[in-house]
Order: sequence, then structure tokens, then C-alpha cells
Amino acid sequence: MISVITELHQSLVDQLVSTCGEQHVLASAHDRTTYGSDETEDLHFMPAVVVRPGTVQEISSILQLANREKIPVTPRGAGTGLSGGALPVCGGIVLSTERLNRIIEIDERNLQATVEPGVINQVFRDAVEAKGLFYPPDPASRGSCFLGGNLAENAGGPKAVKYGTTKDYVLNCEVVLPTGEIIWTGANTLKNSTGYNLTQLIVGSEGTLGIITKIVFRLIPLPTQNLLMLVPFFSPEKACEAVSAVFRAGFTPSAMEFMERDAIDFVLRFVDVKIPVKDEHQAHLLIEVDGHDLDALFKDCEKISEVMYAHECDEVMFADTAQQKADLWRMRRGVGEAVKSHSVYKEEDTVVPRAELPVLLKGVKEIGKKYGFKSVCYGHAGDGNLHVNIIKEGMSDEDWNKKVPTGIREIFELCVKLKGTISGEHGIGYVQKSYMDIPFDPTALELQKGIKRLFDPNGILNPGKMFV
Repeated sequence: MISVITELHQSLVDQLVSTCGEQHVLASAHDRTTYGSDETEDLHFMPAVVVRPGTVQEISSILQLANREKIPVTPRGAGTGLSGGALPVCGGIVLSTERLNRIIEIDERNLQATVEPGVINQVFRDAVEAKGLFYPPDPASRGSCFLGGNLAENAGGPKAVKYGTTKDYVLNCEVVLPTGEIIWTGANTLKNSTGYNLTQLIVGSEGTLGIITKIVFRLIPLPTQNLLMLVPFFSPEKACEAVSAVFRAGFTPSAMEFMERDAIDFVLRFVDVKIPVKDEHQAHLLIEVDGHDLDALFKDCEKISEVMYAHECDEVMFADTAQQKADLWRMRRGVGEAVKSHSVYKEEDTVVPRAELPVLLKGVKEIGKKYGFKSVCYGHAGDGNLHVNIIKEGMSDEDWNKKVPTGIREIFELCVKLKGTISGEHGIGYVQKSYMDIPFDPTALELQKGIKRLFDPNGILNPGKMFV
């Protein structure tokens, strides 16, 4: 394990300044504090210094220095992660990609785009949509998160149910290895059966194997029409049961989101959106369909509504205007922030085969009662991806620190028992690494650790993440 470094010798700082420029090497207490946390709980770690390189060559020079001197380097995008992936737990250097923010090319002939990792997800989506193209991955933080971070965590979002996650759109990457070498991982082609798939190995590797400096995405034509409906249920289990029934009926919505009653109550206090919620409503499904033929979409919605009513929902509500659609999505995307504003919390990113969602939800609530914690559940129901926000509220520090981790382990064990796993899109990072023995046996874990050692023999890159 690499040593924790809280301070760098001035000669090393001078070398970083020579590489990046004085204005891009930040050593003040204020700057180091700013870059010492992300959106994970209330955790904070102080780096020795922050660097903001502007080119791949500068990143290569920084990593060569760090590897030679055995200095920990923590890559950082926008800092919107929820598993502590950007926390500098070993101090050392935080390497921010914020200056690598160019959309290099949108290739309309081949439906591809080449970008740098510091481009904001929404900025990229808007740029390709202006050309009639579509990049579907849309995490809740899409207005601020960077594409490089999306790759590092294999981000998903509501559109993943129909269109897939980040990994499904990455063709090729330029990557700087921990030892400073610069490589391309693949080719700008839709098919590639040439050697091991290094591109997909880098996607989801959480900044532990290399620093992504360019990304080649595939794009698809932009759907021109969509319909959105909000479906209230008297039972959260019935709402979950309805999810897999929609797919068995032959429909694939472009989004299918679950919110239990507590999630709705939290967010309506946090976001200025007005929707009718009866006292007896215990959960909602937010369902979107998209395509090019509006008549066909209306017919799909009629059939989906029939499935909903068969599972004992209340009246299905349609968003009639663009503003109503925007309000409903603002409500859904605001749940996480609403819960966070209420209490210290832990967000678990559970995922199971979608038909097992009712069993998972019931199990989460039973485990919460067993260990005395309250959970607020919501997420991408169409993927079987349930976000479980465990809130501290009035729990004692002792119970929070001892009972809750035991309860989380039982939740994860339930996920694996249901043929799921412990993270669908947030990654493992710092806060989930002690649970990796649940989905993987020792042999599988050792293979992954061996890959890490091969890429990063001195263990400098994003240490303290993914593995205990």
C-alpha cells in the first residue's frame, strides 16, 4: 500500500509548476479543501496539492513524476460522484481534468464524436442534439458531471433502460497510464474483435488503471417525439411488480423510474413542483416512451396503462405540456439532493434482475426495521436499479457507525442472492470496497487486483479505492 502523503517537498511542487504553470498548481488550504470532497456523504480528505493540467503531455509528465517519487494521484472530474471515487484518501496530488473540456469533433457522417473528459454531460448532449443526434446516458447530475467521470463509473441514468449505459457508447479512448505512457485502447469502429477489449476495461475502472484524456463516442439519431406519464400506486410492491410486467407485455419504455412515498414527500418540499398526491398513494412510476411516430407512442401508452391498471394503480396522469414534462423530471432528478438536504445519509446503489425488484424493496424495509434505520427508496426501476438512501436523522453515532454497515451488508447479500450485485451505476470507490467479497469470490477478486498491479505497479493511481 502506498504511503499517505500530506505535504510535498518544494522541489516537487516546483516541477509541477514547471509542467502546468503556476496558476494551475493549487496549494492553499482553501483550494485543497475544495478538492478534498465529492458528493459522497460528509467525507473529506486533504490532498497535498491540486494540479489542473491542460494537455495529455502534461498529464503524462505528472504521472511520470508521481510514479518515480511514489506520490499518490487521485483523478478528479466534476466531483459529483457518490461512492468516494474522487476522494484523495492518501493525500498526494489531486489531478483535475476540468481544463480538458473541448468537444474536438462531431462526425455526422459516421455518427461519432471525439471529446475531452472535462466536457459536461449536458453540454455534450446539447451539442449533438443541435445536429439531430443523440447521446443517451443521462445521470441525475448531467448538468454538472464530466464525461470522463461518467466513463470512470460507467454512469447510467433513466434512459439506460432502453438505450444502455455509458459503456454502450464508447468506441475508443486515449489513456495515460500510471507510468506515464499514452495509449489508445481500441479503434473508431462499431465492430472490433482485435485482442483484449481494453476500452471496456477502462470504462468502469474508477480512475484506478489510467487517466482518460480523449473519448470517441458513437451516437444515434435523435428521437423526435416522447410522451411522459406519472402513475400513482397504493402499494410500492404493486408498483415494482408492474415494472417487469410492462416488458413481458412487449414494451420497452425509454425511461421507467420508481419513487416511493417518502421520496415524493422529500422532493416536493425541496423542489417547487405541484403534483396531486393523495394520502393513500404510496409510490409512483414515471414512465416515458419515445420515438418518431406520435400515434404509435399514444398506442403504446394505452397498452402500458392497461398493464398499470392491472396492478391496482390509481388514475394514470399524462404530462400535456413541455413544462409539465420538465417539472416531472426535475422532481425525479431532485430526490437525491432533497434527501441529502434533510439529513446525513448513505446512498446504496443496489441492482437486481427487474422481476426481483419487489423482493428487494421488501427486504430493504425489513432489514431497516431490524437495525433501526429508515430508508428512502427510488431509482431506475426498468433496470432493477434501486437507490437506497439510508438517513441518519435521530440515530446515535454508535448505531450509525456499527449497525448501519451490518444492515448494508445484509442488503448487498440479498442483492447477490437475487442474482444482482452491489452497484448498478455509482461504482465501488472508497465507501463500498469492504463489501466486494459479497459479489466476488477470492479468485475473482485476486484477478482484478492483478490487473491493477499490471497497470500500476507502484500503486500510485487512485489508491484506496475498489479493494480493501
